[in-house]
Amino acid sequence: MELWDAYDKDFNKIDGMTLVRGERMPDGVYHLVCEILVQHKDGTYLLMKRDSRKAYGGMWEASGGGSALQGEDPLQGAFRELREETGIVADELTEIRREINARTKSVYVNFLCITDIDKDAIKLQKGETVDYRWVTKEELLKMPATKLLTPRTIEMLK
Repeated sequence: MELWDAYDKDFNKIDGMTLVRGERMPDGVYHLVCEILVQHKDGTYLLMKRDSRKAYGGMWEASGGGSALQGEDPLQGAFRELREETGIVADELTEIRREINARTKSVYVNFLCITDIDKDAIKLQKGETVDYRWVTKEELLKMPATKLLTPRTIEMLK
C-alpha cells in the first residue's frame, strides 16, 4: 500500500490527512508528483520509454518521476524518483515549475537535473521503464504527441 500526503491547490500540505494510492481523494485535495527533466552537460535530454504494461505504455517521457511518498517533500521525492527510475544520484536539482492537474488530482513540482553521468550508465526500473535514449532539444521539440508523453516537459523547454 502506497501512502501519500494530502495537499491543497496552493501546494500546502494538509496536516493530519493521509491518502492511499488507488482510493478516491476528496474534492479539493491533491497528491504530490515530482517530475525531473534530465539534461546532460553536453546539452542532450534523457528520454525514458514506459513499460507496455503501464498506462501510456510504449510512449517516451522526457522526465523521470512519480508520486512523492508520505513524509517526503518535493525535493526528497524528486531525488528518490530520479534514482529509482534512472539510477542517477544527483547532488542538486533546480525547481523550474509548479502546476495543478485537476483531472488527476495532482500537484506537480518539476525539477531540472544537469548531469555528467556516463550516458550508458542509465538503469531501467523493472515494471516502469524498458528503454532510454538521449536526444537534442530540437529532436525533443519535434517529437509527435503520439510518441511523447508529458507535454508539460515541452513547456519547460520553451
